[in-house]
Amino acid sequence: MIRPDEIIRREIAEHGVLPFARFMELALYCPNSGYYETKKDNPGRRGDFYTSVSTGELFGQLLAFQFAEWLGEWRSAECGRWIVECGAHDGTLAKDILSWLQTARPELFGPIVYCILEPSARRREWQNETLKNFAPRVRWFQDWANLSRVRRHAPLDGVIFSNELLDAMPVHRFGWDAKSKQWFEWGVTLESEKFVWARRVDGSPACSSEPPNQFAARLSALHNLPASLLAVLPDGYTVETSPAAESWWRAAAGVLGHGKLMTIDYGLTGDELLSPGRARGTLRSYFRHHATDDVLANPGEQDLTAHVNFSAIQSVGQACGLKTEALSTQAQFLTKVADKIFKNPQLFGEWAARQTRQFQTLTHPEHLGYALRVLIQSKQGAP
Repeated sequence: MIRPDEIIRREIAEHGVLPFARFMELALYCPNSGYYETKKDNPGRRGDFYTSVSTGELFGQLLAFQFAEWLGEWRSAECGRWIVECGAHDGTLAKDILSWLQTARPELFGPIVYCILEPSARRREWQNETLKNFAPRVRWFQDWANLSRVRRHAPLDGVIFSNELLDAMPVHRFGWDAKSKQWFEWGVTLESEKFVWARRVDGSPACSSEPPNQFAARLSALHNLPASLLAVLPDGYTVETSPAAESWWRAAAGVLGHGKLMTIDYGLTGDELLSPGRARGTLRSYFRHHATDDVLANPGEQDLTAHVNFSAIQSVGQACGLKTEALSTQAQFLTKVADKIFKNPQLFGEWAARQTRQFQTLTHPEHLGYALRVLIQSKQGAP
């Protein structure tokens, strides 16, 4: 099995300074050896970071309650019954959602088709084991093209969602050169057998198959920054862009016919990202619950993440004909869902002390409540 660092070294030798997005892609998703390919238990107390799913089953139950409300708006059993989860890791969230729907909404559970968009064969194995009690209700697809072909390119009616997916997509890093008043791209190279940061030559391709003009495309998100802001940016000010996340959202919007597209991720608006307190960007690595800036160390052994630019994602969706329904913190989103439950407790089921503790963790500003944002967009097609 070839380790990510071996492939990175080989590509640097072949192509020169490597874009950080390629480094991040190999470190996290390298087949059979990337971080997300080998670390099944990385979320939770024994892993490297906590997620909403690792707090317990309540998160999935609250999502299921909200999905049931959305799906129930379409009365016909022939439409609006698809739930597509993207980036399901080991399938725990899917299990929590399906378990609640089966118990609390059996009339809705019957016609539901639950799909998981998962390019990794290894993660599909993990998910299949977790969800074996729900087979054959669950279907797997490698990518959007695969799902569209199976559906014969018919629009999908229902809910498409992801949880902490976009913030793990590869990002490009750009620095500001205050003297020349220009942005430059940070890449990765080798120095004394150690991975280090280095400037890339403007316009040089990331790999042999990439057109040279992709540098301008990666930089496009920064072209419209006001001159008054650029005039005061300190030298070396660093930002990240994620064309991969924007392309993913655009593809999801293209598949959706009638329904909701939702993501829950660590992120900020464009204005919030350009803060004096974030002069080095938002890129971080996590290992055993410790965050560090040493993101180039031990590729494949630590998690890498950067905040989502929700302004950019929102604009992509709206350009595809989606309507933005909400951009809020996770605390605000889950509190609204819980408020509906407290007004009609018989619609939810048991809410014990365990659920209360989980809810506090999910919504507390010092835990997961404020750092995570929720973007919901919709398309009003003809179900």
